[in-house]
Amino acid sequence: MYTLYYSPGTASMVVHLALLEIGVPYQLALVDFDANGQRDPAYLKLNPRGVVPTLIVDGRPLSESAALLLLLAERHPASGLAPAAGTPEHEAWLQWVVHLSNTLMSTFRLWFYPHELGHDVHPPAIRAALQKKIEGVWHQLDAELTTHGPYLLGEAFSGADLLLTMLMRWSRNMPRPAMEWPALKQLAERVRARPSWEKLYEIEGLREW
Repeated sequence: MYTLYYSPGTASMVVHLALLEIGVPYQLALVDFDANGQRDPAYLKLNPRGVVPTLIVDGRPLSESAALLLLLAERHPASGLAPAAGTPEHEAWLQWVVHLSNTLMSTFRLWFYPHELGHDVHPPAIRAALQKKIEGVWHQLDAELTTHGPYLLGEAFSGADLLLTMLMRWSRNMPRPAMEWPALKQLAERVRARPSWEKLYEIEGLREW
């Protein structure tokens, strides 16, 4: 059985969604950010960076949400999270997961945690630069989906769409949220209609999109 250390609505969300899509037994362990649970010594033994998610796999703690998505898809090929290995579609799947991690996830980290750039609050120029980068990725993805969608792999849903929709959700309070791009909105609406998304909201107690 897997154990997922999570905090509602954070980067653990895509791993939780993947577990629900797969349908395997798992248990959740809440990392309470309000109580500074990510700095608890017991948790730091599992994840020295003090972030979520951490997934216990065969007794071993592993981290990095995109890597965990790739791992779960590989361990459970019948889940449909990824195309069959050795196919062009699988190569595209790997490309999209890494791309989303390298572009959006890393930039959102700086957007939400200005102290990592040495600031209590971002100076206007830095905030504008981060916003421009995130919106640039939305523009590129929307163009891709418009031409080749409705999903990142075309007609077929994959775990990359879970990752993208989670990242779109993170933009909901930005000056220009991702849902303002029509093809992105269409993809998000498809993913949000999946049973896994609805179940996660129930389990994690999420309300706002």
